[in-house]
Amino acid sequence: MTSWTFAVLRVESLRRAGLGPISLAIGDGECLAVTGPSGAGKSLLLRAIADLDPNDGAVFANAGERARMPAPDWRRAVACVPAEPGWWGDVVRDHFAPPLPATLVQSMGLGREVFDAPVARLSTGERQRLALARCIARAPEVLLLDEPTAALDGRSTLEVEAVLKARLKDGASLLLVTHDPDQVARLAARSVRLDGGRLDTVAPDP
Repeated sequence: MTSWTFAVLRVESLRRAGLGPISLAIGDGECLAVTGPSGAGKSLLLRAIADLDPNDGAVFANAGERARMPAPDWRRAVACVPAEPGWWGDVVRDHFAPPLPATLVQSMGLGREVFDAPVARLSTGERQRLALARCIARAPEVLLLDEPTAALDGRSTLEVEAVLKARLKDGASLLLVTHDPDQVARLAARSVRLDGGRLDTVAPDP
């Protein structure tokens, strides 16, 4: 069992309204799944770790301690992809820094032409995959993913999971919120259950 000292992501006594205290750790190249009923606080947990909402507690990553880093630097290292990602431009390519990650997008079942598509015409599943690609292309060390395949069919889900497995092999770590027990079995080394804003079942530390 690895000490928390060597975890890629370490969360200590994290609290915010409706959540906590939460302590957990994720090791190098590990996927930790977070399960639990709707309204349990799973999305709040990801947002708190990413420092998108006011919260208390200490959070550390390989990049450093969250409290000692500018927020943009922290969110580049520990990146959150919400269930409903935001879009600010009219066309998909407006949301990607060059060079466009065409190979990555194609590995998720989308063609290169999607970069020229109007965002308003994308399906929910296309938006989910593109938001994930947008995040992965920036190579964060930790990905916080909120139901990343909820709007996808079985084939597309497996394509996305293959991309995530490749990132894990490259050393990235993943905190995955999902309602799909089969996805937990396919991707996660460990899982925790969140209920009423608190961890109900905690797997061993990495």
